[in-house]
Amino acid sequence: MSSGLLIFTLFHTALSLVGIIAGFVVVLGLLAAKPLNGWTGLFLVTTLATSVTGFFFPFHGFTPAHGVGIVSVLVLALAIYARYIRRMAGGWRRTYVITSVIALYFNVFVLIVQAFMKVPALEALAPTQSEPPFAIAQLACLVLFVVLGILAAIRFRSPMEGNLLRNKRQGVWDGRGIDPR
Repeated sequence: MSSGLLIFTLFHTALSLVGIIAGFVVVLGLLAAKPLNGWTGLFLVTTLATSVTGFFFPFHGFTPAHGVGIVSVLVLALAIYARYIRRMAGGWRRTYVITSVIALYFNVFVLIVQAFMKVPALEALAPTQSEPPFAIAQLACLVLFVVLGILAAIRFRSPMEGNLLRNKRQGVWDGRGIDPR
């Protein structure tokens, strides 16, 4: 590997790891109904940069990595649109949550693939990535992100939605979520 390609690979990997760490912080914020604006920006920028820089590696032909990269860029574009252009109004809030969790899942999915390719102990367990340990790791990852996505979509509500639900649970309901007391 040339020194230029090595530096580019390290840069790409660093972006990916920062995106993954920031993404988990963002998801924890979603679960706590907190937008975490700074972490969100870091997550979206680094994850988009990871996907884009992935296209600059010297590959011949179309690979599964290109497919994941294309879908990831599309999902991130929708997340950015929902978050910053539509300002999470109405259904765009849930769109932002779901697309953010999907974008993080793609990044972690690729991390698992790379780990099974580059870490000798994992490569020994699944040299062709078609063996049960690899499938189990990817299935566990998918299940984790489906659960996180569902919980985040339920918990990350707008302040008005939160007021409506709280008032309804407390028996104070005038149809608008306003406490008439």
